[in-house]
Order: sequence, then structure tokens, then C-alpha cells
Amino acid sequence: MLKPSLLLFDLGGVLIENSTFDSLKCLLPAPLDAHALKNKGLDSSAVRRFELGEISPIEFSVSFIAEWDISLAPDDFLEKFTSWPIGFYPDAREALYFLRQRYRVGCLSNSNVLHWKKFDGFKDDFDIAISSHQLGAIKPDDEAFIRTLAVCDVEPSAVYFFDDSAGNIRSANRLGIRAFHVDGIGQLLKILSE
Repeated sequence: MLKPSLLLFDLGGVLIENSTFDSLKCLLPAPLDAHALKNKGLDSSAVRRFELGEISPIEFSVSFIAEWDISLAPDDFLEKFTSWPIGFYPDAREALYFLRQRYRVGCLSNSNVLHWKKFDGFKDDFDIAISSHQLGAIKPDDEAFIRTLAVCDVEPSAVYFFDDSAGNIRSANRLGIRAFHVDGIGQLLKILSE
């Protein structure tokens, strides 16, 4: 197997601990099981438009509140929403530092202006940090990967990609990227060591 010229990581659920679904569950007027909650979140029009950079934070908040029937003022919801990505998993930053001594390391995340700002654009953690809201394309759409390859100036076969979404893995593999499905830092470190 050829040594990759770029290691590309998703953030939430891979390197960043995220409380989105646990926190969201507490805001809903009626309970949803974990599977239904995740599917509704992935299909959310408000989230997609916000992560594509098409709407402002306040427009997102108003749309999301209406979509999910949440009883919060838009500013109060945005305050809670901004807190959902908690921070790097223990050992994640150390792993990135180690990897950056040997590889070019980047991230490709479906994110938004609020969460990106919270982490200062990840400029100290990666050689290249790419967010859907800046890219104008979102995973699992092929266009997100095609644009990322162009920005990084790499061939698909030279990239190892790590993500916690099976749909994103399928899209990356279809384009010739070597993709690995991981769930959390423990599984990621195991796959990296192998």
C-alpha cells in the first residue's frame, strides 16, 4: 500500500467530542429515539443550508426552531447550539501533532460559521482545514470531495480519509479515496496504528 500524501479527517465524532444529539433531545417537545433523531438531523434543511453557508446564524436558528418545534427564542437556541461541539477528544491533538511530523494532515468537516469560529478555524491543528460552509459543498455530496481534492492539490488515491458517517465513506471510496469508517478517537487511533 502506498504511503498517503494527505491524511484527511472529519471532526465531529472522530476528533471532536460532540453533544449534538443528547443536547437536542432535551429541547424537543416529544421524545425521538436515537436513530430517528440522527436521521432527522442529517435530513434537516436548516442544517444543510447553514452548513453550506447559504443562511446567517439567525436565519438558521429561526428555521431550525420551526423545523423541530423547539420552544426557545432564536438567540437562546444559538447559544445552546454553539456549545454542542465540546472539544477535542483526549489524545486527539497529540495524535495530530505526531502525524503532522510525518504527513500532511487536513480536516474536511460539515460545519458552520459558529462552530468554526469557536475553534478559531482549526488553523493550529491542521496543515489545511476545510469546512463545508466555506467550500460551498457538503458531504456526502461528491462535490465536497472533488472541491477538497482541488484545494489540497492531490489525487484521490493519495488521500486517506477518516469519518464516522457510512454515507461519507461510500462517497469518498466511490471517488477513489481510501476511506476508513471510525467512531471516536479510540477506534481512530487503532486504525492509524494498524
